Amino acid sequence: MDSNAEVLRDVFAALRVGDPDSAKATLKSRYPFVPVEKIVRRYSERLSMELFLRDGFIDVYTGNRLINPGVLRLLHVLLGDDFPAHPNWKASETHIAFWELFPTVDHLVPISRGGKDEKSNWVTASMLSNQAKAHWTVGELGWERHQPGATEEWDGLSQWLVDYLADPTVLEGAAEPHRGYIGRWLRATSAALQADAKRVEFRFNV
Repeated sequence: MDSNAEVLRDVFAALRVGDPDSAKATLKSRYPFVPVEKIVRRYSERLSMELFLRDGFIDVYTGNRLINPGVLRLLHVLLGDDFPAHPNWKASETHIAFWELFPTVDHLVPISRGGKDEKSNWVTASMLSNQAKAHWTVGELGWERHQPGATEEWDGLSQWLVDYLADPTVLEGAAEPHRGYIGRWLRATSAALQADAKRVEFRFNV
């Protein structure tokens, strides 16, 4: 298999002897430009939570534990500037935890590479891993895929979120965007935890 660096070496070799047509032909045949369409997909909090619990709230590319998005935002509400969160993820105003520990839905086989946008091709990955992987495959990056964790061992502090927000006064005084965001994740978390508990119970009773 061609090393991409070696392909460009041969392209420059052709250019050096004044043969741009050969350089172009080498590039097109051995390292062609393949445009990648940028498609933004949004998944409901409920669908996302079901996936995160399925994977045990771990980044399948690193094996690192992740945190429920509602918990991360709640920490910002409770701790303020000590745990900053910018609405547009401005790096200079957002705690690095939102990149390292925020779970996202990633496509194991990228859509741009023929992967399907369905649960069988969805995996949990941190925001950092998701952006680093982009449209490459696990094999191309030399990454390994970690097995899902068990929610009985780690649920991303999801049950903690439900228990903590059982006190309705916790969010008093919080700005509406934060309250709405946390509320959506709380509802999704409660429903997904109930479904996951039934799944675990069924697994042990089979």
